[in-house]
Amino acid sequence: MTKPIVVCGSVAFDTIAVFEGHFKDHILPDSIHSLSVSFFVPSMRKEYGGCAGNIAYNLRLLGGHPLPVGTVGVDADDYLQYMRKLGIDTRYVRVMSDMFTPQCFITTDLDNNQIASFHPGAMSFSADNDVSGVEAAWGIVAPDSKEGMFAHARRLNAGGIPFIFDLGQAMPLFSGEDLNEMLGLAQILTANEYEAGVIEQRTGRSLVDLSSRLQAVVVTRGAEGASLYVHGEHTHIEPFQVDEVVDPTGCGDAHRAGLLYGLSEGWDLREACCLANVMGAIKISSRGPQNHQPDRSRIGAMLERHHGIKLPG
Repeated sequence: MTKPIVVCGSVAFDTIAVFEGHFKDHILPDSIHSLSVSFFVPSMRKEYGGCAGNIAYNLRLLGGHPLPVGTVGVDADDYLQYMRKLGIDTRYVRVMSDMFTPQCFITTDLDNNQIASFHPGAMSFSADNDVSGVEAAWGIVAPDSKEGMFAHARRLNAGGIPFIFDLGQAMPLFSGEDLNEMLGLAQILTANEYEAGVIEQRTGRSLVDLSSRLQAVVVTRGAEGASLYVHGEHTHIEPFQVDEVVDPTGCGDAHRAGLLYGLSEGWDLREACCLANVMGAIKISSRGPQNHQPDRSRIGAMLERHHGIKLPG
């Protein structure tokens, strides 16, 4: 059996409500200094989420063996049971009995504008979740508390486990100095187009330069596909066209799962990026981060038809 993949990051709940109107009609620019508004939201759903949870979910769709590393609260029993039913090993998901699980509360309007608030809860203690000594083919350090991301990165590096650094929503927490330190520990950097620009600005280094010091840099570019930079050379990864864009939430995590799976199977970087694009395309056609349910044969057929690559087994 292929060695597991260590997935460090948040394990969280997403509560998403829909306001059947437009925020702009209720938030008056002249009164923004004394804001007091209330929105009636007849539609609401609660989703399993968090970067580590989403990546682990997509790795299981591919037949991978994720080891999520996250910190949750006493309210996470149903999420843990759900992961175990999927065959996800939860031994490194630490439960804090006096805390809540990280939660994101999102209200959207009919223009798809969002008002969100995030409660970190148990995530604030993620650095204490020590996975030193674990054996794995690859790992990823995905958005979490800043202290947790650095702790996991240092432990993976010390253990000789190659890992991907995914800055994502943790972007506001990292200075240029922080980014350079993290990139000195990682093998691969992943980012979306906007994040990549911020990383270039804060580090003072181009993507080409960054790739010369790493194994690779992978930048997702939405409907335009992705860019792979290896030793200063750029390769464009063609997008997988979808019939309908339903919800981009969790697409980045699905993409990371495809990349990790390919790397764990010994694929070259271009092939792994092609699978990553397919996984992102599958996710964007479904609402919520973990509601798409393609079987492995369907994923394999899409990958082979579009990129000429076969899934193993």
